[in-house]
Amino acid sequence: MRSDGISADMAGKRAAVTLLVLAGFCSLSDALRCNCTVCEKTGYECETDGACMASISHIEGQDRHVRICIAEVNLVPPGQPIYCLSADGLLNTHCCYTDYCNSVDLKIPLGIAEKQADQGWLGPVELVAVIAGPVFLLCVLLIVGVFLFQHHQRTYSHRQRLDVEDPSCDHLYLAKDKTLQDLIFDLSTSGSGSGLPLFVQRTVARTIVLQEVIGKGRFGEVWRGKWRGGDVAVKIFSSREERSWFREAEIYQTIMLRHENILGFIAADNKDNGTWTQLWLVSDYHEHGSLFDYLNRYSVTIDGMIRLALSAASGLAHLHMEILGTQGKPGIAHRDLKSKNILVKKNGTCAIADLGLAVRHESITDTIDIAPNQRVGTKRYMAPEVLDETINMQHFDSFKCADIYALGLVYWEIARRCNAGGVHEEYQLPYYDLVPSDPSIEEMRKVVCDQKLRPNVPNWWQSYEALRVMGKIMRECWYANGAARLTALRIKKTLSQLSVQEDVKM
Repeated sequence: MRSDGISADMAGKRAAVTLLVLAGFCSLSDALRCNCTVCEKTGYECETDGACMASISHIEGQDRHVRICIAEVNLVPPGQPIYCLSADGLLNTHCCYTDYCNSVDLKIPLGIAEKQADQGWLGPVELVAVIAGPVFLLCVLLIVGVFLFQHHQRTYSHRQRLDVEDPSCDHLYLAKDKTLQDLIFDLSTSGSGSGLPLFVQRTVARTIVLQEVIGKGRFGEVWRGKWRGGDVAVKIFSSREERSWFREAEIYQTIMLRHENILGFIAADNKDNGTWTQLWLVSDYHEHGSLFDYLNRYSVTIDGMIRLALSAASGLAHLHMEILGTQGKPGIAHRDLKSKNILVKKNGTCAIADLGLAVRHESITDTIDIAPNQRVGTKRYMAPEVLDETINMQHFDSFKCADIYALGLVYWEIARRCNAGGVHEEYQLPYYDLVPSDPSIEEMRKVVCDQKLRPNVPNWWQSYEALRVMGKIMRECWYANGAARLTALRIKKTLSQLSVQEDVKM
């Protein structure tokens, strides 16, 4: 029998070519009849003295079926002729020996991996991987767990031993029996003067119970809180005032800042109440509130006036002062000094508060660290050079001079409320008779810079030495030229001498 032509798409495919070569046969009498996919001229049939064969191959993503006759001479070796062998995943071949027996439908045989998955069993390598993987992971987790447990035990034991083994670290561990007074004493004697370690601050802040609102401002609210039986003030900033909160906390923790006439800082923390984040600044609580509130409620004696004025000057002098040394303190200018930012302590002295706008001076590099927020000072208390924008922002003394101008205005508020000889005046803000209740910068500039007006100093003050000295200090704080004003240290010395003359007990 002669061979028919092979289709073009089967050419070049080794398996198909091999099978087609076998199709070289002729009709034989008493021969085996088979289906033939390549025998168009004989009606897709063929005869052979060997075997019928059907095969399916998977080439270039397609299944190809072939049915042909195999001559007896090609059925070698006996039993498993080479042309009848299959190949996993590529070729499935079926040889048979009865008429038309190669009409069966074949499928591509599964590969080894697919067979194993189909039969539901794994080879030795896969079995080892499946068992060893989880065991290794479990061992790693066990080792990490043991390490963390031992680290926790060491840390806890170390904290328990701090009081016994290292007296210098007493302030680092917050003992259960420590009161607010003990904490403040630790702050004062810990050496650095920069406040408690951060983890102690967070411990304190998160165990405070808020009691009542005692004030509100543009930053948020001030609450009275309870901590271990003692009162604390909690300044809660809104989330949009994060820069102000961070800056004030940063300034309060300046090394060696702590002073009896600067508000005692205790802790700073951010607390998530479930709806939004609260930014807390915890400080000493002073029941009299601000100097503004105090002067609105009470008049003061001459002794009380000197005590308030001298303590305010002492706090500002310490703030302005630079302390040199390895544990030194930079000079700091307040930039928003006013009666609402000065608190009155129980003993009738002042504590300067609200350092959110303060600037620090690094003398080694001669740089000024200015807060990166958008707030400005209070317009009513702005110095002339601030109002007309002639202040030299590169010169730190300029900021200190602006503070002195504001201190002179605060002294005027105090002196008006001084009860001398049964006479005192009602409380008023500086320039109350010259500008509206909420003046603009332009209105203040017109009064202070253009008209060069200052608060009125009554003539009757000359009848009392203390009031005369206070009036003189005020005028020397209000000079248009900042460099001509008194320094905080000079004011402190003058008032110290006055307190000795008037026999004032501080």
